[in-house]
Amino acid sequence: MLVLAIDTSTPAVTAGVVSLSAPSPDTETSDAVSPDTVETLAVRVTVNPRAHAEVLTPHVLECLAEAGVTPAELNAVVVGVGPGPYTGLRVGMATGAAFGDALGVPVYGVCSLDAIAAAVPTTQSLLVVTDARRREIYWARYDGGVRVEGPAVNSAGDVDPSPSTLIAGSASHVDFFDLPVDPAETPSPAGLVTVAAREILAGSVPAPREPLYLRRPDAKTLAERGK
Repeated sequence: MLVLAIDTSTPAVTAGVVSLSAPSPDTETSDAVSPDTVETLAVRVTVNPRAHAEVLTPHVLECLAEAGVTPAELNAVVVGVGPGPYTGLRVGMATGAAFGDALGVPVYGVCSLDAIAAAVPTTQSLLVVTDARRREIYWARYDGGVRVEGPAVNSAGDVDPSPSTLIAGSASHVDFFDLPVDPAETPSPAGLVTVAAREILAGSVPAPREPLYLRRPDAKTLAERGK
């Protein structure tokens, strides 16, 4: 199956085309997803928090061309739903929805922190953090690859690193914690698809996509400004 993956929950504007295949019958767990079943065919990443709207669609088209895939050949779309800042996050979600509607394929929303965690090959307790601005972080904790806390938004000083023994995420924020660092910084196309893989392979109807803003947007309406 061919999957378009999109994420704009961080300053990185990410798009990619991923090939997803069913696990082999001899896999220990019948519904397991291994790295062998998820193959990135093309990826584009631009780190610019002000360029989400300008570069995302060109990134998608470049990935399709590089992978030698026409839009009609796509079987699904996966989009990161955050947590992330309001303006950037809605660009990715709207673009993913537009491609899905135009092509008549399902669009799966996944937690962007889960996608980062999916790219970290560890059974350790993992802490994932990304930039929430206002001197705060978005964070979640994982045990054996399963999210056990979060997602939430707090100041870094209010997040207890224990019992985690490893951290991944924003390069400018992992250093707030005295933990070994995994190099996964932002959601990758492979990570996004891995999180949604079982649903995609099963042909499940996607759940409604709800953006994880976790707080009110900075932008206010004229009526809100007058209060």
